[in-house]
Amino acid sequence: MRSGLLHVRSFIGLVNPVLNPLVVQSELGRIFQLLKCPMATYSVEERGAPNSTEYRVYLRNESGPISPLHDIPLLADSCKKIFNMVVEIPRWTNAKMEINLKEVLNPIKQDVKKGKLRYVANCFPHHGYIWNYGAFPQTWENPDVLDEATGCKGDNDPVDVLEIGYRVAKRGEVIKVKVLGAVALIDEGETDWKIITIDVNDPLAEQMKDIADVEKHYPGLLKATIEWFKVYKIPDGKPENQFAFNGEAKNREFAHKVVDEVHKFWQSLVKKESEAGGISCANVTVQDSPFKIDYKDAEDIVSKSPALEEAKPTDPSVDRSYYVPILKKKMKL
Repeated sequence: MRSGLLHVRSFIGLVNPVLNPLVVQSELGRIFQLLKCPMATYSVEERGAPNSTEYRVYLRNESGPISPLHDIPLLADSCKKIFNMVVEIPRWTNAKMEINLKEVLNPIKQDVKKGKLRYVANCFPHHGYIWNYGAFPQTWENPDVLDEATGCKGDNDPVDVLEIGYRVAKRGEVIKVKVLGAVALIDEGETDWKIITIDVNDPLAEQMKDIADVEKHYPGLLKATIEWFKVYKIPDGKPENQFAFNGEAKNREFAHKVVDEVHKFWQSLVKKESEAGGISCANVTVQDSPFKIDYKDAEDIVSKSPALEEAKPTDPSVDRSYYVPILKKKMKL
């Protein structure tokens, strides 16, 4: 707030009395709107050694550690429908990083399967994740509720987000995005929505209004997206994934309804109106939540985790390419 007042004083001090009063009024209105809805800033704190089971990425605001699931608002700008996205996995990388639901403050950590760190397979011609991959904060796909559109229950995670802009984002970064559409992956019988977005600061953002604009400006990306999700688990011995609606991408309006619904599910979770099922709902900002803790307690939690160390080496097999039969068949055609 103090910095905002300094902006006001600075502006008033520079105003020339001969300026158009409408210009002055407009600029002051913009400044007071910023004071009313200040832009939050977030930073990351890495703990432990990257490429190890101890590695964690904690998020912080100006006051201290926060939960990326509970303490970052879903909407960055409610009037313009601009959303906050937490980046878990930067484009072209393989490490399966995710917001950990069970640990207090929900740090980002690498998924572990059968005691080993999980890396997504490279299914030729793809390498790693082909978008910036992450989640919308303050959302939850309720595993006890059947999705009306898909007929399957939720997957018990925050809703997944694919950001398709040109810039490779950073792990733990919070970026502002606009929603373009959604696809519904059916993963082992559960609904796993993928919300398609673009960074509002991307050069093409203004031209991207709806899902049809994705094919117009990024020809082939939607097809590659469906293909990627269908086959990425095949190298692990699992069957091809399926999509609702035959893989058809739904439009912006439909996607907004999905996000609104999973936000309501999160509200019931953080207010203890729904069974958490092991999800840590500890937060520092949700005023009406029985799980709210102090920033001091949050600092103590982070300080007890291992200090940041040098990254561990990764196995060369992470870079291996898999030639999945379904993709080779399509290429021959």
